[in-house]
Amino acid sequence: MRRAIGCGLGAVLFCAAFAAPAQRAPAYPAKPVRMLVGSSSGGGVDLITRAVAQKLTEHWSQTVLVENRTGGGGVLAVTLLSQATPDGYTLYGGGSQVVTLTPLKKVPFDTRKALAPISQMTSSWYVFLVNPAVPAGSVKELIALARAKPGALNYASAGTGSSSHLGTALFAHKAGIEMQHVPYKGNGQALIDLVSGQVQMLFTSTISGMPHVKSGRARAIAVTSPKRIPAFPELPTVSESGVPGFELQNMYGVYAPAGVPPAIQLAISHEIGRVMSSPEVKEKIAADGAEAAPPGTPAEFAKRFAQEIDMWETFIKTSGIRIE
Repeated sequence: MRRAIGCGLGAVLFCAAFAAPAQRAPAYPAKPVRMLVGSSSGGGVDLITRAVAQKLTEHWSQTVLVENRTGGGGVLAVTLLSQATPDGYTLYGGGSQVVTLTPLKKVPFDTRKALAPISQMTSSWYVFLVNPAVPAGSVKELIALARAKPGALNYASAGTGSSSHLGTALFAHKAGIEMQHVPYKGNGQALIDLVSGQVQMLFTSTISGMPHVKSGRARAIAVTSPKRIPAFPELPTVSESGVPGFELQNMYGVYAPAGVPPAIQLAISHEIGRVMSSPEVKEKIAADGAEAAPPGTPAEFAKRFAQEIDMWETFIKTSGIRIE
């Protein structure tokens, strides 16, 4: 009897030894990762996403390939993300325009349900740029010019429904002026046409906009922060320049399709937090007027994500803004 029991126990242990590895979750990532960006190359979110992707590639020893898929102010890229297999191998690097998609227009997904916010990369403010040919050296002068010629001024954006579009619409609403909207497929092309004089003004990230200011190809008249930022202390805020209470913040984050296993979400979030905490990355971002977001959990980022959607939905409903 004892011998039979011993054999039976040995058989169980033998089977368990071979079954255990099959039950373990595979290491992540085990193959290259695709990271979509909904704007053209050269914009702030593209620059930040590429910097993060490079560091993730080094940490993971797996290639993180950035792929620009422009169109619809981020709609095309988010659509592709929402349709991807939720295994962590398709991600999205996006700015605040991600939260404005559902409130603004019909899209083939529900932003609240289709995405899994993973980690915030940065927090930054916008800089208000005008082409040097525009006869306005301040926000007050620009407002006076717009009131003198209603609808004569135009502004660029990264696309209809993008944060640069809604942010400028919010500015115009609070300032009581009318301007023409010129949407692009991404912030990079909008910047090119701003400095060439095809469009007259643009709200853009400090990361992508300030190099053009330093070269003299664009004029910065204000920042959208509640108080002046250390990187550009000479620039007044929009609020102190004639539009009290105006603020516009941009957050760059990484998103995955809904349904990605929590363990993989935490693994990605941990690595992004590690990247953003590195002195090299923090110094690079700070020089352009942005801040690296402190490490956080996917749940914390998801909460802020939902709050941003609520804010823009309220603005659209209460302001009567017409989205062309």
